[in-house]
Amino acid sequence: MPVDASRFARRFILVQLALLAWSVPSNATTLLRKGLEQLASDNETIVQARVLNIHSYWNAAHSFILTDVTARPSRVLKGSAGDDVVFTLMGGSVAGVTVLVLGGADLVPGSEYMLFLGRSDLPGAPRQLSVPDLSQGAFRIADGRVTSEALEEPLLPDAGGSSEPAGGASGAALEDFVRDVQDFATRRATGGGR
Repeated sequence: MPVDASRFARRFILVQLALLAWSVPSNATTLLRKGLEQLASDNETIVQARVLNIHSYWNAAHSFILTDVTARPSRVLKGSAGDDVVFTLMGGSVAGVTVLVLGGADLVPGSEYMLFLGRSDLPGAPRQLSVPDLSQGAFRIADGRVTSEALEEPLLPDAGGSSEPAGGASGAALEDFVRDVQDFATRRATGGGR
């Protein structure tokens, strides 16, 4: 098969998969709501950081598009991070082919976020530092407030019956959010968690 025909075939298959995903009922992509305490305890690294660069590429098997995000932390709330932290998300765009991950974090270069990072097995890339909780693990910071990227996602209620993303619909004051995250992370580290 000539290179152009092969490229066309891959694009056709990806478009068909995307159409199939869109035809699935929306509740098939619903995430179970995670509260701030669970996000803080489940993830190994939590940083307040500005996204510097986003680079999408095919995985080694050329079967899925991944995106590396480079962010510069201004504050580390849990774990450790160097001058820059690089983590990988599923999906992205390469040479006119786009893979969308429903419920994924949608990060924008130049914007500031609170990021909950942990290790995940991604397609063709095991044990990558990522945002394992998808949009629930990314909070945009603007005007002194922290707002969940999961606001537009349908979340299944947690054990307490809440289906609203952590921080609520109007977000939370940055310093209150930071204090809560540090409290939850410290409580878990000292054995005081639930």
